[in-house]
Amino acid sequence: MKKRLSIVLCMTLMATSLLAGCKKKEEAPEPTETVSEAEETETETGKDGMARSYLTGEWIDADLAKKKPVAIMIGNTNDALPQYGLSQADVLYEAPAEGGITRLMPIFQDYSGLDKIGSVRSCRHYYAYYAMEFDAIYVHYGQAIYATELLESGKVEDLNGLEGAIDSATFYRDKSRKAPHNAFVSTDGIDAGIELKGYDTELPSDYEGHYQFNEDDEKEIELTDGADAAVVQPGYYVNNPWFVYNSEDGLYYRFQYKKEHMDENTGTQLAFKNILLQYCDYTKLDDAHGYLDVESTGEGTGKYITNGKVIDVTWKKASENEPTRYYDASGNEITLNQGKTMVCVLLNDMEKKLNIYATEDEFTPPSAK
Repeated sequence: MKKRLSIVLCMTLMATSLLAGCKKKEEAPEPTETVSEAEETETETGKDGMARSYLTGEWIDADLAKKKPVAIMIGNTNDALPQYGLSQADVLYEAPAEGGITRLMPIFQDYSGLDKIGSVRSCRHYYAYYAMEFDAIYVHYGQAIYATELLESGKVEDLNGLEGAIDSATFYRDKSRKAPHNAFVSTDGIDAGIELKGYDTELPSDYEGHYQFNEDDEKEIELTDGADAAVVQPGYYVNNPWFVYNSEDGLYYRFQYKKEHMDENTGTQLAFKNILLQYCDYTKLDDAHGYLDVESTGEGTGKYITNGKVIDVTWKKASENEPTRYYDASGNEITLNQGKTMVCVLLNDMEKKLNIYATEDEFTPPSAK
């Protein structure tokens, strides 16, 4: 009897155990996938440790992408040549100064490893406004009187060579050059000036960038409805620059003063993936110096040029604290190809001086005339 009871009890326990095992198996939750730290980084930035450059749309080091860019005023008269450091810039602005000359403003996301950038010249207020569009730290040596109020307002973070401490920390003189074309800056000098002024070197967390670029998995922007643009001559008449399209690498190579526009640091010619022409209203501020007030806000017309084609665009800028936006004929904001961009700011009465040639054969370079 005891033996039979023992057998029944044992069988009951076995059945209970089996049922419990089945229940646990049925109720077991689905295994969850874990995301590694490396995969999280890739999700946030698109590539491990990389992020999109706000200036070119290309992948760069993620920490570098967070840094504020640096914009530098560069002299562009014939006696200011040769120039140093321009080929490392991601965006290059050109705009008229007085007397028909232009000045350049390269904007650098990465200015590391440069012993010589320049020569550095004085500020014109509309250049400072363009630098503000990129939240850039602005480097210049002095300013026209019409820029003084803006610079003193604190709206733009600037390294001004007229400040004694900034001059000695940031700038140096090339004794082989004549003043005023002998002031230069370097990576170490810019960093010393930033530290001296106590500027934050990181972009604000809500910064959204200036341009929108095509994605990696998209075809390059071809402007199929645009006109052919093998050679572009913006119309500045002192340095008389022009750009020639190279279909092999898809870049526009820059010329001025009847020859290739070279960076003396690298011995390379300046070249760009995108060219933006922006026509602006202006007034002449005085007759003595010929200083200009180029309107950087409002709206106007222009051109977008890439991959051998050109289209008409309009530009709009609501306030000095906002970036300029460019729109196609349908009112859509244009998308740029990834790469370096040249922005030519042109006075609104220069439009007739613009020449765009469908083929290189149609163009006669100034050096050949």
